[in-house]
Amino acid sequence: MAAQHALTEEATKTSVVLPLLQALGFDPFNLSEVTPEFIADVGIKKGEKIDFALKIDGKIQVLVEIKPISQSLGSSQYSQLYRYFGVTETRLAMLTNGRDI
Repeated sequence: MAAQHALTEEATKTSVVLPLLQALGFDPFNLSEVTPEFIADVGIKKGEKIDFALKIDGKIQVLVEIKPISQSLGSSQYSQLYRYFGVTETRLAMLTNGRDI
């Protein structure tokens, strides 16, 4: 994948993350396995959504947060993902910009 083609978060989802989820054995088109835009409200902040929640045996086990390839991954992105752990039972997550995971 050429970086110049995945400039948006949606492009990164389509060209990098969905194929990766399939390679890991998940069916990204099966909502009982992969929930897009999973609501993970944090405190008084409502409408917080994680890009994907992956289910194993019907329970959410993995959170996936995606950023555009043009965005570096740093402490603010890691902090955002960490906040979601407080409102879900999962302890495994993936943060990616399509280049770094």
